[in-house]
Amino acid sequence: MSTLTTGESPAGPAPAGDGPAARITHVSKSFGRPGESIEVLDDITVDVAPGEFVTLLGASGCGKSTLLNLVAGLDAPSAGTVGVRGGQRPALMFQEHALFPWLTAGRNVELALRMRGLPRAERRAEAERLLALVRLSGAYGKRVHELSGGMRQRVALARSLAQDSRLLLMDEPFAALDAITRDVLHGELTRIWAETKVAVLFVTHNVREAVKLAERVILLTSRPGRIAREWTVGIPQPRRIEDAAVADLSREITEELREEIRRHGKH
Repeated sequence: MSTLTTGESPAGPAPAGDGPAARITHVSKSFGRPGESIEVLDDITVDVAPGEFVTLLGASGCGKSTLLNLVAGLDAPSAGTVGVRGGQRPALMFQEHALFPWLTAGRNVELALRMRGLPRAERRAEAERLLALVRLSGAYGKRVHELSGGMRQRVALARSLAQDSRLLLMDEPFAALDAITRDVLHGELTRIWAETKVAVLFVTHNVREAVKLAERVILLTSRPGRIAREWTVGIPQPRRIEDAAVADLSREITEELREEIRRHGKH
């Protein structure tokens, strides 16, 4: 059985400095005891290039979040290997902001900086820089309850960026937001991605969100999750969710997703 690799290990090395940001090789994942296990992922092979924005799309329960957790190092694959460039731990952003309510916005960001070992004298300035990057200048001293849902997700994004990883994993981070706030944050994420050149692996079940954001869309089959098809999104950024090219590609992917759901008897 192979194990998760975030550096050199008996299962094999993580990608070298000039390799992909993440390399997923023949990864399968099952839960449960032998003979009673449930296969969630089956033989997934994906490379995420440095600076690439990739979305994982599929029906509920197809293993998207499980795959993200494997890349994050929160679990180990049942078979295959997962490597992250340079053995660095990826930054991970969840659907819920997971901010500490007793800390200010700035202190929440500083927490990640402290875990990185940044000296105290430098942490505030860096936290304020990151808050400005997500357009929250002046919010350093605000408590979580003073922030809107969209602002909380911006702080969560700033805290993820504070980890200084070259790979950002995002698990449906905007799913709980209203449509207008989500649209605004799509634009902000696209801008930050372009500025930072960080690689992004983004999980969603929203087809238009996937097309609007990504350079590449990967569709997973229903359980067990396998790669059904990939699309390269050659639409220039910035994109609007109502753009004709976004709508056309979204329709094509939606038909594939519907067919996949029908094939597996999901409703």
